[in-house]
Amino acid sequence: MQEKILILDFGSQYTQLIGRRVRELNVYCEIHPFNHFPEIDESVKGVILSGSPFSVRDELAPRIDLDEIKGKMPLLGVCYGAQYMAHFFGGEVAPSDSREYGRANLKYIDQSNDLFKGINLDTQVWMSHGDTIVQMPENYKVIASTSDVQNAAYKIEGETTYAIQFHPEVYHTTEGRELLKNYVVDICGCKQDWTPASFVETTVKELRDQLGNDKVVLGLSGGVDSSVAGVLLHKAIGKNLTCIFVDNGLLRKNEFEDVLDSYKDMGLNVIGVDAKEKFWNDLKGVTEPEQKRKIIGRDFIEVFDVEAHKIQDVKWLAQGTIYPDVIESVSVNGPSATIKSHHNVGGLPEKMHLKVVEPLKLLFKDEVRRVGKALDIKASLLGRHPFPGPGLGIRILSDITPEKVRILQEADAIFINTMKEWGLYDDVWQAGVMLLPVQSVGVMGDERTYENVVALRAVASTDGMTADWVHLPYDFLAKVSNDIINKVRGINRVVYDISSKPPATIEWE
Repeated sequence: MQEKILILDFGSQYTQLIGRRVRELNVYCEIHPFNHFPEIDESVKGVILSGSPFSVRDELAPRIDLDEIKGKMPLLGVCYGAQYMAHFFGGEVAPSDSREYGRANLKYIDQSNDLFKGINLDTQVWMSHGDTIVQMPENYKVIASTSDVQNAAYKIEGETTYAIQFHPEVYHTTEGRELLKNYVVDICGCKQDWTPASFVETTVKELRDQLGNDKVVLGLSGGVDSSVAGVLLHKAIGKNLTCIFVDNGLLRKNEFEDVLDSYKDMGLNVIGVDAKEKFWNDLKGVTEPEQKRKIIGRDFIEVFDVEAHKIQDVKWLAQGTIYPDVIESVSVNGPSATIKSHHNVGGLPEKMHLKVVEPLKLLFKDEVRRVGKALDIKASLLGRHPFPGPGLGIRILSDITPEKVRILQEADAIFINTMKEWGLYDDVWQAGVMLLPVQSVGVMGDERTYENVVALRAVASTDGMTADWVHLPYDFLAKVSNDIINKVRGINRVVYDISSKPPATIEWE
């Protein structure tokens, strides 16, 4: 049985980050909403209570029955979790005189305590709370303090229950990784044996047991998730997997041919479908972004359905769902408000009466790449930037025509290829070009022009939830702008997007 740490989520923006930090220690963990409490069995080695946007003093503050956990196994409260155990077990939490947010330094540490073993005095931590613990319950011992926060960390005597008012999972807590390791490895006793290689071995065996001799169909996108899912399934069931790669006319320049070639080298059984004309015809005259996405999603389902029905006796649809998607679907407050609809194969399982298999549903994005490396997938594929499901359809900020697709493909190819030539590609999380619905005056030769404007976009991120614009060198931008204007017929002006997410999004639509 796979040992694990449970993380109970009270709605904090940092909860997924706790999970990623624990996983980086080669320890498996699961995130569950506090109100969907999982069964505690012998595989659970410890529990972490997350932070929360709520105050424990709020009438609607999240509450949980800790009887099965507290005092019976290792427990770590982080921020809200720390205040929760203090407030509801006999102490007092009150608004702090000044909001405790940002960097602080530990001025006292009980270094005899297992949680702070090897942690240096004066180490920097990150605070993010408006309340503070002003009175500790009986048997709660302070084990760390800052200049402003007396009860920055505590341990309950007679229990392996610990709590901290700062966030060890964020980058700004400089020794946060060591603290989490002290808890997960030394206090909880986890073996650190959850590695990419062990995941591959376990998952391939589980897939064989689950699928038997059944046939499976998988929609490939050319991206990391679907490619790793495809290779895992191929390793498990071989010829019983058929992959379908649809050209929706909105891919990057030469992408359809290049991706098909790369999949053949990997030994996958792939059917390539040229459906450009269908997508272009159905998108003709449509400018509203959500409508575009819905048409692209609908057409993909129709094309995929037709091709999949050509394969006899298919029983399963494979999807490249990853862990953040799973967490989102059962979050504390239900799925988040929709900022934009995401293009996937939603609706296909019901339409085709297929069961669903999701071999990556336990992995974060960076873990998918590490598993791909363990499967010997090419670094060039694993290192590919994310690309939106609707493709260039949401980078053309007006109605879609084959000519606009051509213009954008040419400009995008120059931007991406020059980035690779200059050694900048791997420093960027996602990059692309947007074709704007405006035209500008220019001069080419002795003639006045009135042509299209494109915007370059390059961002740095770890998970796409937040993103900063990348400070690309001026001489690089100058070369890209010059090459696009001189080599792409129809463009006479290039601009660079320097907005971050939030408040902007990575894509423009």
